[in-house]
Amino acid sequence: MFLRTPDSRFAFGLGIGAVCVSSILLLIFLFVTGEALPALKNVGLRGFLFDDAWYPTDESFGLVPMLVSSFVLSVGAILLAGPVGVAAAVYRLYYAPSWIRKPYRWLVLLLAGMPSVVLGLWGLVVLVPLIARIEPPGTSLIAGILVVSLMVAPTVTIMSESALEGVARSSWSGAAALGLSRESTLWNVVLPAARGGIAAGILLAAARAIGETMAVLMVTGNIVQMPDGPFSAVRVLTSNIALEMAYATGDHRAALFVSGLALTILVLLLSLTAARIAGLKNNV
Repeated sequence: MFLRTPDSRFAFGLGIGAVCVSSILLLIFLFVTGEALPALKNVGLRGFLFDDAWYPTDESFGLVPMLVSSFVLSVGAILLAGPVGVAAAVYRLYYAPSWIRKPYRWLVLLLAGMPSVVLGLWGLVVLVPLIARIEPPGTSLIAGILVVSLMVAPTVTIMSESALEGVARSSWSGAAALGLSRESTLWNVVLPAARGGIAAGILLAAARAIGETMAVLMVTGNIVQMPDGPFSAVRVLTSNIALEMAYATGDHRAALFVSGLALTILVLLLSLTAARIAGLKNNV
């Protein structure tokens, strides 16, 4: 009865697709959780948080150095990419000459879709030797921050452009009626009105930064230790999984799934926060 009209059949098909995607995501989460349970039982959460180091052969599974490294790298990348991405969006929309706006947009989209291994290769061949001139060997936390910030800046730019374009034209008209300059309108009216969408874009970029693997693996040195400065060689959780999953067995393998579970929960929280901020913006 309810599938007689084309609209109802189309809506039903969309609903089936949404349920399938949601079910796949739920199954992946349940799979990762199930694989991590043996380590959570045998090692315990206390072991992951308070073991001195990550030496699986000695039954030591300290995740804190890699958690801290992942957090610092992601925060550093967002601190660089956030302002740059927003500034790029403002420039293209309000200051760039008309002849450069479309090519500029294409370049941002191209950078957003560039494979991470290509950026990692550029970082390894170009960026790491430059850093090594300052502090050898060059593979370091700062190299990872710079490469990841380059990767996530386009996400911030694209989301910021969408948020800025969504600001009502009446805001510009009202500001012009009050005699505000373009700069004053941007700082005091447009950017505050678009802050929800911009913040959501930054959080989504942070989620990508936390989950990045290949490029980070290539430029950070991959030593499990607490970072004591920007030039320290570090290993993040994603790189640890990629490096060790091929030969891990038993509790070691399950511990890697604990790392994956921690990353999944962290990215999920960031995504939910971004969705909530975007929802609040739409309700304003």
